[in-house]
Amino acid sequence: MTETGNPTDPDWAILFACWLLVAVATLGSLFFSEVMELPPCSLCWAQRIFMFPLSIILLVGLLPFDPGVVRYALPLAATGGAIALYHLLLQVGVIPESAAPCRRGVACSDAQLEILGFLSIPALSLLVFASVTGLLLLLRRRQP
Repeated sequence: MTETGNPTDPDWAILFACWLLVAVATLGSLFFSEVMELPPCSLCWAQRIFMFPLSIILLVGLLPFDPGVVRYALPLAATGGAIALYHLLLQVGVIPESAAPCRRGVACSDAQLEILGFLSIPALSLLVFASVTGLLLLLRRRQP
């Protein structure tokens, strides 16, 4: 693997795709809460704790290209994905509402917004975390 940071390098492109997904998710999360004024629940905050630093960590790994960034980003993406999966299972009723950590404010089981009629915010979060985790695993596998 080269460490040139050349945008035509497939490894750089994989890392760029990860950063782009996370950056869009971070901006989307801020848009939902600050512009649309949708208050985040406790599990949404937990997902943000893992999503927001990823946007910075992956950007630092891009410029200049550092394939070692995978060791820092992968645990954040996997843990955030696990929280998003738990949140989604809680929202669709697989996990009982009594197991929700949300005691005050917005209920974690409520779907405040559904895009295309079926994609809730936790589903979008899970989609991003799973995609980034998969891409980071691919990048790690490509390393010598």
